[in-house]
Amino acid sequence: MAFDREEMRALYPFESRYLSLPGSSPIRLHYLDEGRGEPIVCLHGNPTWSFYYRNLVLALRGSHRVVVPDHVGCGLSDKPGDRDYEYVLERRVSDLEALLDHLALREVTLVLHDWGGMIGLAWAARHPERVARLVILNTAGFRLPEAKPLPWTLWAVRNVRPFGSIAVRGFNAFSGLATRMAVMRVLDEKVRRGLTAPYDSWKNRIATLRFVQDIPLGPGDRSWEAVLATESGLERLRDRPMIVCWGEKDFVFDDHFLEEWRHRFPEAEVHVFPDAGHYVLEDAHERVIPLVSDFLARHPLRTAAARDGVL
Repeated sequence: MAFDREEMRALYPFESRYLSLPGSSPIRLHYLDEGRGEPIVCLHGNPTWSFYYRNLVLALRGSHRVVVPDHVGCGLSDKPGDRDYEYVLERRVSDLEALLDHLALREVTLVLHDWGGMIGLAWAARHPERVARLVILNTAGFRLPEAKPLPWTLWAVRNVRPFGSIAVRGFNAFSGLATRMAVMRVLDEKVRRGLTAPYDSWKNRIATLRFVQDIPLGPGDRSWEAVLATESGLERLRDRPMIVCWGEKDFVFDDHFLEEWRHRFPEAEVHVFPDAGHYVLEDAHERVIPLVSDFLARHPLRTAAARDGVL
């Protein structure tokens, strides 16, 4: 990665851990496991990685056990080709399940952003008894709202070939542009390099393209049935404490998505940040993190074993 190690250590001072995922070819999933106490599982989206949660991990690891995986193809996880890994939602959920079972976590709080929402909620809908609380950050666990068209930029990357491959894998358009388009504040150059560092070659940008190509829009898409199952399964989570921290200037996950969350979880605690974009933890982490910390304190876990982060 084109990122100085000392620079990385200053912003991302965590121990790297790896899980070998089951399958015919060995694939390593990178994850963070910091602190002790109630387990918090943070799931990133596209095109970020566990680096996106660095400030939240630093804030919570003194009082909680914070687990943050890098999805395969992202961050410090392996980046296999299509022959060795199927870059679709169902495989992402299987990877998450393998990690949480490996760590023997019984009751977790999910912190979800972007694609991390669909992945985490697909798992949660299948295992509602293992979900204690939900922290929602500009994401979805349901189909694209009817009144919301897919932005033309995503549509072009998803559907126009070879444009998508050339733009995303050849020129790093997705990860690079996101550090400007997904934020309202100008990011420090070190942070920009950190966010884009894993995506430094054609090979290493495979997941940033495959995530877009896997956006399910209709019954013919590979992940459509998994999304429908997740959407219908949200009802099983209605009684879980939920906080929503929403960057209002998100051009993808906009008010249409926020209203869907309000409709499906009317008891949720909602905080909207008018001056924040899609990367709400970059634009507003100084305000979001205290809200999340307070939310966790007001909704303690139910059992001693869960509070200790063991199965």
